[in-house]
Amino acid sequence: MKKFFEDIKKDIKFKSAGPGKKLTEDTSSKPEPVQSSSTVKNRHVPSQGAQMAGAAALARIEQQQRPKVHTSHDAIRNQVKRELEAEAAALAEKEKAAAAEGSKVKDPSCLSVSGVYFICPLTGAILTKSDREVHIKEAILMRFEEDAIEASVMMIHTFNKDRDKVKAAVDIISKYVENVCKNPTEEKYRKIKVSNKVFQEKVRCVEGTREFLEALGFISAMLPVEGQEEDEEFLVLPEQSPDALELMKERRDRLQRGEPVRAQLDRQPQAFRSSPNAQRFELPPEFYNLTAEELKKEQQQRSDLVEKNSMLRTKAMREREEQRERRKYNYTLLRIRLPDGNLLQGTFYAWDRLPVLFTFVRESLVDGWQPFELIAPGGQKLQQSEEVALAECNLVPAALLTFAWDAAVQADIAAAGGKSPSLLKPELLEKIQTLS
Repeated sequence: MKKFFEDIKKDIKFKSAGPGKKLTEDTSSKPEPVQSSSTVKNRHVPSQGAQMAGAAALARIEQQQRPKVHTSHDAIRNQVKRELEAEAAALAEKEKAAAAEGSKVKDPSCLSVSGVYFICPLTGAILTKSDREVHIKEAILMRFEEDAIEASVMMIHTFNKDRDKVKAAVDIISKYVENVCKNPTEEKYRKIKVSNKVFQEKVRCVEGTREFLEALGFISAMLPVEGQEEDEEFLVLPEQSPDALELMKERRDRLQRGEPVRAQLDRQPQAFRSSPNAQRFELPPEFYNLTAEELKKEQQQRSDLVEKNSMLRTKAMREREEQRERRKYNYTLLRIRLPDGNLLQGTFYAWDRLPVLFTFVRESLVDGWQPFELIAPGGQKLQQSEEVALAECNLVPAALLTFAWDAAVQADIAAAGGKSPSLLKPELLEKIQTLS
């Protein structure tokens, strides 16, 4: 294997034809230009040192013109970081302008929740909508120091939005690994020509693929190509031991199982004391899938909606209008009134399912293992087992629900002389607030 790499290194070096000749060209086959005798006599012949200096200068110029191949992780990270910072600055400026416009619609001091926030699953940091993508990408790049395979897998599945392109790249890389494992001694399966059309169009265009191949053990090398004067870049894998081949298969499986890293919605659980303002909601612009100008129009049109509802409409017409209304919202703010009068509040996606809501409530209770019911406005009992979206239950953009313990279970507890279960967990009660 050592001899294999020594041969590669020899091939990478520039071919030297001796002093006074261009370092990167083979001039043996080129005819010398014909000079007239008078021209030769009048021309001053440069010294050998001058010829060598000129040849070195030409070599430097040619090297500067030759595009460099950036393969180091540091170079890639710095480039990605610069791009992300530019994107973040543009997005932050846009959101700042939207917030300024939105403040004309809602007074921030009266909002029921300050905004929508997210949790990075890699660092646990609380992030705004504009910060989440940049933070996650930086967190992934930092993982290269610990586990280059894990980081490159996350990079492939997170940095690229087109899922079809990701799948195509993953399939081709998996084929590379399969060929190597089936033919471990055949050199051709351990070499990938970077200029290859399939590699360029299907693999290289997907961010993170090169990092994954390098993490597998592929090394960049400039090698000669039959029929070409110039060397080309290849990704070359050293011959692998049986144990290394098994490890390659396991890493391929990790790539195939990879999923995008997504920021998780911070539900911002909050407890409030009993209040007559429990049904009053003032939401920030992030809750709406509308611009600030559209929000103004919506408020102006609410009076028209009351009149429209009184008109005779078919069921199909009403359902279409309800669907249009639900699509206006990205998130929903829900409050649950508990038996002791206290309120539990949380933020949800408009398309979260009912089981997500029940899990949130259960995890906020001391005795959440006991069965309970949630009753929506209008008296509708919500069923935990139903995979129905909150928007489909008309719980957007905000709603007040009523909590009730299961009556039969409570009767059994009372008959046995037990006490009513405790409600909210101490960490929520410690930060309980009063609704303004």
